[in-house]
Amino acid sequence: MTSVLEPTLGLLHEQADRVDEDLLPCRANNPELWFAESPADVEFAKALCQECPVQALCLDGALSRREPWGVWGGQLFLQGAVIPRKRPRGRPRKNETAA
Repeated sequence: MTSVLEPTLGLLHEQADRVDEDLLPCRANNPELWFAESPADVEFAKALCQECPVQALCLDGALSRREPWGVWGGQLFLQGAVIPRKRPRGRPRKNETAA
């Protein structure tokens, strides 16, 4: 019988504690970046995650926990689902001719 580890936050922190903090972008940078309002900041956080040694575990855990929001494992979550990008605040114009 094989044991499968559930991707909990505790497991993520345990694995992250085994890695040099300089290699963990969410610890080496401002943590607010992973919960930013600016679409550019969110895309920057997603890019930083791509080289993270615990990226897969972070993403798996966020998916299983249905994280309500933020960047986890290089993906943006909103209401527990991965979304491709963050839209800027405000509604888009109904037509281009409106000023």
